[in-house]
Amino acid sequence: MAYKAKAARYEAMKYRRCGKSGLKLPEISLGLWHNFGSSDNYKTGRETVLTAFDAGVCHFDLANNYGPPPGSAEITFGKILKQNLMPYRGELIISTKAGYDMWPGPYGDWGSRKYLTASLDASLKRMGLDYVDIFYHHRPDPETPIEETMTALADIVRRGKALYAGISNYNAEQSARAISVLRALGVPCLIHQPSYSMLNRWIEDGLLDVLEKEGTGCICFSPLAQGLLTGRYLNGAIPAGSRASKGVFLKPSSITPQLVKKLNALNEIAKERNCALSTLAILWILRDKRCTSVLIGASSPSQLKENLTAVSQPPLSEKELQNIERILQIP
Repeated sequence: MAYKAKAARYEAMKYRRCGKSGLKLPEISLGLWHNFGSSDNYKTGRETVLTAFDAGVCHFDLANNYGPPPGSAEITFGKILKQNLMPYRGELIISTKAGYDMWPGPYGDWGSRKYLTASLDASLKRMGLDYVDIFYHHRPDPETPIEETMTALADIVRRGKALYAGISNYNAEQSARAISVLRALGVPCLIHQPSYSMLNRWIEDGLLDVLEKEGTGCICFSPLAQGLLTGRYLNGAIPAGSRASKGVFLKPSSITPQLVKKLNALNEIAKERNCALSTLAILWILRDKRCTSVLIGASSPSQLKENLTAVSQPPLSEKELQNIERILQIP
């Protein structure tokens, strides 16, 4: 049966303006970093994406190397687009990135004009698109002049292959420089995508201030700290199949008694407001209006729906914020 989006899909979701632009993003966006590769279940991935769109999540975030293998998440999403979502293309914000290792040789990594241009062309082909809404440089390049990288982004926007330019993983100083170069080229930097969570607060040390001053939006990835803030580790054990058990992005050694104590204290606050720890973690990021959107991952529609409950929750009270801060400051 052909997919037809729910008519009331925009009624429950909340949207925030992205910096000083005309673009609004849902408070919760869906990232395809994990769970959408060729080795993952396509039917589950499709149901997750469509469940998100039916709930007003109109922003889907990818990168050239998402998978595994690299490129396969874009292929999966392209298939979902073609079969289900292409009639709604005008409602979708689709983003992708380039900046990490993608193919062999000197032109498949970092931030050269050659790499960014070739990578986006390949991403568009994999997804079956003429353009993406946002194209990011995925990480700063210590060897390529920032002027070259930003000029490549600006030219990509001028050629209509992306509507907006963004950066990811840049620190405060690097961001200020990149934003300045893009502005001089006549192409504003729409958005920055940094990692941010209750357990990873580096962007509070200057970056958020730069983005606010420059009128650049902020979309935060890894809001659940690679799953630490999902409640899976509350008893100190490492569940089979969890990220900690795989030891790639989250090491088993990270699950310390001190961390488990902190997670359980945070979970008590979540239980008091009758929500999951993951919901509390998302609400905590949304407390700051400089954060345009929270970028979540989901391995199933049910996990997605749990995270989406954050939109219907009341904001954290001043007392709750103070209690959370006290817990987070415990060594």
